Amino acid sequence: MAFIHIENVGKRFPVPGGEVVALKSINLDVAEGEFVCLLGPSGCGKSTLLNAIAGFSPPTDGSIAINGKTDATRFPGPDRGMVFQEYALFPWMTVAQNVGFGLEIKHLPKAAIDAKVDMLLRKFNLYEFRERFPKDLSGGMCQRVAIARVLALDSPVMLMDEPFGALDALTRHTLQDELLRIWDEFRKTIIFVTHSIEESIYLADRVAVMTYRPGTIKRELRIALPRPRDTASAEFNELKREVAKLVMEEQMRHTETEIKGYGAD
Repeated sequence: MAFIHIENVGKRFPVPGGEVVALKSINLDVAEGEFVCLLGPSGCGKSTLLNAIAGFSPPTDGSIAINGKTDATRFPGPDRGMVFQEYALFPWMTVAQNVGFGLEIKHLPKAAIDAKVDMLLRKFNLYEFRERFPKDLSGGMCQRVAIARVLALDSPVMLMDEPFGALDALTRHTLQDELLRIWDEFRKTIIFVTHSIEESIYLADRVAVMTYRPGTIKRELRIALPRPRDTASAEFNELKREVAKLVMEEQMRHTETEIKGYGAD
């Protein structure tokens, strides 16, 4: 049985004079401990699907089951942790307070909270910054704090919405490696949204390429390359060309739709 089972999921948004079909007939199974990337052009519904899984915006049609529970995504829950591109840290809290916030809400003993926070800060090389505030940190450090905060809650599922999209190339690659190290240790089930073809192949066990609106799964590709992956290898770049062709077909369809729409005006 799939740990995450997405069946015939659709999402429609009302607009003046009608509705926009953002997702249509999405079917996707994710195994426990699997790392899956959602990839596609802007407007294909990657984040919409992630928000549906998170319970922020439930689907209009179909169902999403987490560990066999079909109503699990009607609302946000502690079984799913979300990491955003914008970090979403509390600016008035220190690094340690941000990481421990969810544990405070659970009313765990202070000693247990401090022990878990210290462990995670050490794993992310943040311990010496535990008393700093987000404004004093780089973007990469802020994202480390955000990931550590999700891990503190011990949610079996991590949902990540382009978490490295705003970072420079070097910091992005460093955090990709850190994420893979943490994933290998904690074995969370990860669904990771990205628009970067190289990032998806570097990180994922499987890449799900989505079509332009209405978003659906165009093709799933299993990435069988051993880790750590060499982005300069012939095998990596062969996969990159294959995935790029799929994505560019949808990007061209997106562009043609926009041109037709402009001409109609």
